[in-house]
Amino acid sequence: MDIDDVRRRLDEFAAERDWAQFHTPRNLVLALVGEVGELAELVQWRTDEEVLAYARTDEGKVALADELADVFSYLVGVAEAVGIDLDEAVHAKISKNAQKYPPDLSRGSNAKYTELGGAG
Repeated sequence: MDIDDVRRRLDEFAAERDWAQFHTPRNLVLALVGEVGELAELVQWRTDEEVLAYARTDEGKVALADELADVFSYLVGVAEAVGIDLDEAVHAKISKNAQKYPPDLSRGSNAKYTELGGAG
């Protein structure tokens, strides 16, 4: 996926509708939270097995894909609004997490890095 292409298309979409005026960092974050809520609503009260079965249905696949796309789109918008290179930020965070969670201490564990005894 080319994040720059997604960003460009989102910018064009908003510009054609004169919506850029509403795309403030705060508004975009709140819209992102709303979309995460809509995604959560699709899986709420279902077991993991039920979620996976739902995702294999035509209806479920479309609904989940739509909400994931909305979440991603707003995430890209927030990053642009605050001047963050999302691609760079994700790679930097993976590197930070690799330091916090060394394989020899974290393999098979769901403990937070502060509880791993030596990481941090």
